[in-house]
Amino acid sequence: QVQFEESGGGSVQPGGSLRLSCAASGGIFSMFAMGWYRQAPGNQRELVAYISSGGDTDYADSVKGRFTISRDNAKKTVSLQMNSLNSEDTAVYYCNAPTPGRVGVFGYWGQGTQVTVSS
Repeated sequence: QVQFEESGGGSVQPGGSLRLSCAASGGIFSMFAMGWYRQAPGNQRELVAYISSGGDTDYADSVKGRFTISRDNAKKTVSLQMNSLNSEDTAVYYCNAPTPGRVGVFGYWGQGTQVTVSS
């Protein structure tokens, strides 16, 4: 089973930037699509950024143009560059490997990393 460890969260003012990282262990990383998910208090966890095993990317409308997902198969890592952050981006961010159709995930959920956007 694939496991993930997220890092890089923190507190930032509106308009600021953060870069999140996720390290994977177990499984054959290069074969998996990867995604960044987030969960705000009282909300369901949502997929906000997706990268296929071949490097194709897709984003939720709420982050399109502001977030960039990337992967390094040699290092078994996936990153999320987040720019122009606003208060609605405040959430715990997780990475995982979406199943085909993006309805589930292959891996165990990690602890996540907290992102707080506040003035």
